[in-house]
Amino acid sequence: MYELRLMAPEDRVEMVSDALDALDALSVSVEDADAQTDAEQALFGEPGMPPPKEGWQRSRVIALFADEALAKEAASVLALQDFFEGCAVLGVAPVPEQDWVRLTQSQFAPVEITPEFWIVPTWHEPPGQARQVMRLDPGLAFGTGTHPTTRMCLRWIARQGSFAGQRVLDYGCGSGILAIGAAKFGATDIDAVDIDEAAVSSTRLNAEANGVRLNAGLPEAAKGSYSTVLANILATPLKVLAPLLRSHVAPGGSLVLAGILERQADELKEAYAPYAALEVSDSEDGWILMTARC
Repeated sequence: MYELRLMAPEDRVEMVSDALDALDALSVSVEDADAQTDAEQALFGEPGMPPPKEGWQRSRVIALFADEALAKEAASVLALQDFFEGCAVLGVAPVPEQDWVRLTQSQFAPVEITPEFWIVPTWHEPPGQARQVMRLDPGLAFGTGTHPTTRMCLRWIARQGSFAGQRVLDYGCGSGILAIGAAKFGATDIDAVDIDEAAVSSTRLNAEANGVRLNAGLPEAAKGSYSTVLANILATPLKVLAPLLRSHVAPGGSLVLAGILERQADELKEAYAPYAALEVSDSEDGWILMTARC
């Protein structure tokens, strides 16, 4: 494969990317050309929602092509277009042959939740200080422990000490990581639900790999009251789901919400005000964890 690298201002990124797709690029990615410098820009967005911006003030657009001729032809065609004004071709270069499996695995190291609780891919040995280990490999469903929202939820679980005798609901379970975390700390009556069948299958497989028992299914499988309700989704669906999630929390139980940006805290407090008094319990990298005792 060959890589075509371009520089484009923010207002040209979408047009250039669409043109590359039409020119048979195998993939197109966009990076901040000023990443890891004082000029770096942070762009926060939510999956399924329109991006806040199509790119950065100075965006590096990278397209992969099957061979060198296609990459060079794409560069030549783009250079002739009116919309390419202000853009530049940085070059065409071969993509080095690599062991992609090994490369992918190298990007997923053990993740520390607390000094004694770690998420460890199956190709790694657990750290010596780990007393509680969850085995989890990257897959189709969201949740490997690398995202701040997931880590904050798992930290909250670990800090509770024990879930023995508790009934737990993981709503929007993804890979099942939060449900499995609760099981690791003693919960034995756990429902993990998601609207995505792939997530349900992933949760079952991950639970089996970790030697824990839980019930995984579609949202209608969540029934009755739970001592703890965990939902690591996104702010917009969390607001819509406020009455439903609260209805599943038993008296005196805990509601734990994540997938929320710091700037969205007041929105969530207002949405849940008729049902529960949410408070910010943790924060990391611009994300927050919100909890309530019901």
